[in-house]
Amino acid sequence: MSNTVREPAIEVVGLTKSYPAADGVVEAVRGLDLRVEAGQTYGFLGPNGAGKSTTIEMLCTIRNPTSGTARVAGFDVVRERTEVRRRIGLVFQQQTLDQQLTAEQNLRFHADLYGLSRADADRRIGEVLEMVALTDRRRDPVVKYSGGMKRRLEIARGLVHAPQVLFLDEPTIGLDPQTRAAIWDYLRDLRQRTEITVFVTTHYMDEAEHCDRIAIMDHGQVVVEDTPEALKSSVGTDRIALRTDDDELAIARIRERLGLEAGVHEGQVTLAVPEGAQVVPRLFTELDLHIRSVTVTRPSLDDVFLTYTGRTIRDSEAPRAAAGRAMTR
Repeated sequence: MSNTVREPAIEVVGLTKSYPAADGVVEAVRGLDLRVEAGQTYGFLGPNGAGKSTTIEMLCTIRNPTSGTARVAGFDVVRERTEVRRRIGLVFQQQTLDQQLTAEQNLRFHADLYGLSRADADRRIGEVLEMVALTDRRRDPVVKYSGGMKRRLEIARGLVHAPQVLFLDEPTIGLDPQTRAAIWDYLRDLRQRTEITVFVTTHYMDEAEHCDRIAIMDHGQVVVEDTPEALKSSVGTDRIALRTDDDELAIARIRERLGLEAGVHEGQVTLAVPEGAQVVPRLFTELDLHIRSVTVTRPSLDDVFLTYTGRTIRDSEAPRAAAGRAMTR
């Protein structure tokens, strides 16, 4: 029996990335430590602006780290970047296909860049198109594709050269729920067919459930990391969300009369309790104010994010969205 220990697909120690800014230095990534085992689907979860894309760019040799070390597929991302690039596939957050070329032409161009022979390219192009269910559209120009088809083709392109590690940066952003679910079906099928390691960033909580392990990132740091089930178990509480006519008064009375802490998240008063069903009747009898609605939910990854960061992921993104709208006016 072999005692060989498989080398991790990704190993990161003390990784940082800083940028100069008008008021000093922006620390996009701060002291990141990660270990992703070969063959895992690893989820990097956090709001937009948390540092997820910057981390992927460093792991894929697009940006150099300010400090720290990172190894991908056994190679240093700074000193051995060529070896890293040969062993990774990358699907960017932004669409990068040539719209005027056909699916097959996009894939063949990529295969040529990686030095595949004509025979190997033909075989791999056929395999990946079948994997993402685009074989019958291989000769259609990409401009005629739907958003979901383009995303599937980008994933196929990232797989043409048979990488050891596939990086997906927000692979389903902007897609409808049905197409998002289909993309994850393809990724599960990919894992069943190959031993590839998949490293995916997302701010969709439901997508993180598909991962073997999750790291929650916030303000450039990993705040917690484990399996989805272990993270939800660590919260160990139900979440009660209620809508009232006076949220500030509700929070004050929950503290005074029930001895519990509450806050406003996503427009609702929320509180975490061990047994939500037992607390709900007390809200109606002891708060002495009008409650318009109340819901109780079991622990979810939303609750994990709330527990470890003090806010929900949608709360985190609201200021950024508002700033973005203001800039467009």
